[in-house]
Amino acid sequence: MESQRSFSAIVLHAHLPYVRHPEHRRFNEELWLFEAITETYLPLISMLERLAEDGLRHCLTLSLSPTLLTMLEDPLLKARYQEHLQRLGALAREESRRLRKEAGFGPVAHFYRERIEAIRKQWEAHNGDLISAFSTLRAQGVAELITSAATHAYLPLLRADPASIRAQLQLGALTFRRFFGVPAEGVWLPECGYFPGLEDEIARAGFRYFFVDSHGIEQATPRPRDGVTAPLVCENGVAVFGRDPLSSRLVWSREEGYPGDPLYRDFYRDIGFERPLDALHPFLLDGQSRIHTGLKYHRITGPADDKLPYQPEIAARRAELHAEDFLARIAHAAREGKARGDGSPSIRVSLYDAELFGHWWFEGPLWLEAVIRRQMLERKEPALVTPSVYLQGVRRLQCATPAASSWGDGGYNAFWLNPDTDWMYPLLHQAGRQMQTLAKRFGQEKPDSLAGRALRQAGRSLLLAQASDWAFLQRTGTAGSYADRQVRAHLQRFDYLRACLEDQALDERRLQALETMDHIFPEFDPAIFAEPSLA
Repeated sequence: MESQRSFSAIVLHAHLPYVRHPEHRRFNEELWLFEAITETYLPLISMLERLAEDGLRHCLTLSLSPTLLTMLEDPLLKARYQEHLQRLGALAREESRRLRKEAGFGPVAHFYRERIEAIRKQWEAHNGDLISAFSTLRAQGVAELITSAATHAYLPLLRADPASIRAQLQLGALTFRRFFGVPAEGVWLPECGYFPGLEDEIARAGFRYFFVDSHGIEQATPRPRDGVTAPLVCENGVAVFGRDPLSSRLVWSREEGYPGDPLYRDFYRDIGFERPLDALHPFLLDGQSRIHTGLKYHRITGPADDKLPYQPEIAARRAELHAEDFLARIAHAAREGKARGDGSPSIRVSLYDAELFGHWWFEGPLWLEAVIRRQMLERKEPALVTPSVYLQGVRRLQCATPAASSWGDGGYNAFWLNPDTDWMYPLLHQAGRQMQTLAKRFGQEKPDSLAGRALRQAGRSLLLAQASDWAFLQRTGTAGSYADRQVRAHLQRFDYLRACLEDQALDERRLQALETMDHIFPEFDPAIFAEPSLA
């Protein structure tokens, strides 16, 4: 590798908050998972399987969060997704019949009918077991799989609660190993949130590398010689990669990002908000509330409300052109920054949310596959690798400590700590301290005893309350009331279990109900909270 001077890596982070409501027959927020399976996860699996068939290896790195893995495994949610897919297929068939003679929208309605039928066949071909599909792709070497913190807690704002940080990282590592039988080499820090010293707990959990946003590298101590074009190594030996600003801008920028092209599908023009309610029944949850169906007939067109019909074939050709443009730009940037004095090859790391591809940016999987194929089959430079492959071939890296950072708006903590969310952190910190006390006092209880079960369930409730998603949703105003209820509900469950343990007044029926509600992390050991701090 040392003779090859220029590399790149594509890293996708697949994550959804833990949303599971067995107490309801159907629940609106469970649609987040169903949409992601249909529009992102199954298309990504299909893409990676094609790459594997063509003998391509080390194509990308995919982070699968523990909450997402748990939901993908859950029999209840898989059965509900099967029902959702049946309703969606019926709706698509009805729409195709309705528009069959319509020259503008008839073809795209037919496109959706065929697409959803293909998704159904793919789901059934995998027996609904997407985790096994990802595991096979990992074993074939086409994708490197890594993970994240247990419930995707924003770790910098738990700095006052080291035990919770330790539990989040160690449980994330344990969950990954349970699903895939091997340790995860790397970890995606939730929201790329980092503070100096966090690398010690990262190493303690067994991870070899992590990622930060560009300024986390650029403002490191000492300042890096090569900016974000080479990873750093912390004093404890854990490597850290920085996000490449160019590849981020080409996808995320409102002004020049590819997803805003006028020929691409308009995410917001969904028939769930445009067709009469009686035409959408029984797809709607309650027959009254409008929701996204995934059937979107318009292209972006422009800023006006008057949109033209979406044409998938034309959009696919545009995705190919954008893939060419992307590769040309990063190749130019790689040539300009090629000269190095330390002998380490450069690497540009493209970090993206996986759900961008297919869900938000419908053509994203087409673009991604075109980028990978051209880069690997045409042996374009920078050569595509995964972080582990890169680290295996590097003799030395500059030792430095990254700067505190996140990839949220403003680059630090403000997106998660603000007037909409500041109420929750004192409660989370208090519950974290109480969990440490409980773990030390009741940690010797047998796991299958009432006290042992209650202690484990209390820890699960605390971890679920810590998810960064709740602050994110409150800050953005999307599903903010649901997020508020989730934080409070999980903390109330924790407080109830804490009081029952302290008063030695456990009710097995109520405990079993909570275990059914939050059916997650069977490998969780509350002793993690009682371990001594590294400080």
